[in-house]
Amino acid sequence: MPTLFLIPAPLGDENRAWLPEPDRAAVIHLRHFVVESEKTARRHLKALGVETPIRELSMGTLNEHTPDSDIDALLAPLLDGHDVGLISEAGCPAVADPGAQLVARAHARGIPVMPLIGPSSILMALMASGANGQCFSFRGYLPVEPAERAKTLKTLEERSRRENETQLFIETPYRNHAMLEHLLAVLSPATRLAVACDLTLPEQLIVSHRVRDWPKTLPNLHKRPAIFVVHAA
Repeated sequence: MPTLFLIPAPLGDENRAWLPEPDRAAVIHLRHFVVESEKTARRHLKALGVETPIRELSMGTLNEHTPDSDIDALLAPLLDGHDVGLISEAGCPAVADPGAQLVARAHARGIPVMPLIGPSSILMALMASGANGQCFSFRGYLPVEPAERAKTLKTLEERSRRENETQLFIETPYRNHAMLEHLLAVLSPATRLAVACDLTLPEQLIVSHRVRDWPKTLPNLHKRPAIFVVHAA
């Protein structure tokens, strides 16, 4: 049966191998893709070594602006008997990613779904944080308004303390440094705060301390993709 392959993308512009060879070999024959960004996807697929010339590939777009009414049409190649690859902008498709909607529609139509191994910034940040990896929650973006954000952080910190649940979230890269300063000001001194930045890249940075032990000179996170990890238990 035609299959929807979930193809992870690298977390940065590095063109080094990021898929195990058996997984890469399983998708280089594909001609049809659903992507978050055509420009980024073409670069990734060229690096993977797809067999079809890049300009001849069929690409449908699925991102945060795609109307719900357009998603079923993206299944058309699968319904016509072709395998399809789903690729997000970075990391694992359908995780903190609009591709989850296409996966749900594929299951509803009885289409096999094949997730492939690749980099996940969420799991890598959790692995490297020293926080509880048995119970955790990814929260996406927190409120932008400072008072509302502080209230949300206190709620998440209390949940982490009560449930022994690690909390992970992200911020728009140009606000990362302000987020770090806000976290250190709002969280309790004994709470663990970790930041994982530019994961898998040469400039990768991972810092994890109790709030009271964070260095006074903070790392520069401006415009660098980062994951924040909070564990209060």
